Amino acid sequence: MDELHLLRTTRNSTGTVLPAVLAAGREKLMQKAAEEESSRRAAGPVHARRPWRRTLLASAAAAALVATLVAVDVVGANERPGATAEAALVLNAAATAAINTSDPVVQPGQYLKIETTGVIMMFERGPANEATHRWLASMDRQMYVPADRTGEWVWASEPSAPVQFFGEGSRQASERMAAERRAFGMPMEGEVLRAPGGQWGGSDWYVLNDMSLNEVIKSAPRDPDELLKMIYAQTEGNHWNTEAEAFMAFANILRTGAVPADLRAVIYQAIALIPGVSVVDREATLDGRTGVSLGMKSSNYRARMEIIIDPASGHVIGEREVQLREDKGVPAGTVTAWTAITASVVDSAP
Repeated sequence: MDELHLLRTTRNSTGTVLPAVLAAGREKLMQKAAEEESSRRAAGPVHARRPWRRTLLASAAAAALVATLVAVDVVGANERPGATAEAALVLNAAATAAINTSDPVVQPGQYLKIETTGVIMMFERGPANEATHRWLASMDRQMYVPADRTGEWVWASEPSAPVQFFGEGSRQASERMAAERRAFGMPMEGEVLRAPGGQWGGSDWYVLNDMSLNEVIKSAPRDPDELLKMIYAQTEGNHWNTEAEAFMAFANILRTGAVPADLRAVIYQAIALIPGVSVVDREATLDGRTGVSLGMKSSNYRARMEIIIDPASGHVIGEREVQLREDKGVPAGTVTAWTAITASVVDSAP
């Protein structure tokens, strides 16, 4: 029987900034932004084939945004290279907002309901065990996290269904796979899973090579430099592009929707230290909500990974992946995966 494969893993006291530090940070970031704009003009249009809007912050807007930052000199700490100046401004503004915006308060007996609505790439394997026909399918989940995180977590899934085909061959492949699942008695509908303490299948929910979600929330450094070092260590050896793997690791953690504000803020600051991260779209819409998309190319340069955040609230709107070149009938520019995340407090779980 052809196996079902996914191209992605399951998604599944700040102090007051001194005026001198604020001025120095503003001058450094504005100078960096000016240098990037100058080099960009000299080199000509970047990614001319892509439809994304790429608008640099105006000087006045950039200065106003810098003035809101809690730690204006996060980017370029120890003069290390990092994200573009525009991306750093957005990320640090989001970090400040995350700290100043309260997370939903979950009272005893209540749950934090994390809804993820998304689409993933699916494919069938051919005789040579290579991916052949591909199509996009829905992947919608609701996770219920109890106020006492040692209690029972609940994960409800909705039935997956095709949402986009790439030629008649992919449609037929999807129908063959559905028929095989029915023939072998595999579930076609959604299901509800329960996990004491968030230990799915009797083991911790690992979001890094050697660290579970609960461990990351509890013990990850609340310093951006130290957090990034930890992520590099956790992803070492995954692929040769360490920056891309670190970016994806942060996306995996944020995708859970269960990251508290203090850690979320430091994650944003750590992402601002990763070379290659840039603003892809300042008005990225995902499942009806609009935010700023920050992205970078994947390790194999075949796709661009993006995290979409709301800098005003510090919340993660979601993520997406865009194919950068045609492959097996899937056109370049296709959004091959996306996940939108929302969180609310509810009184009960299924």
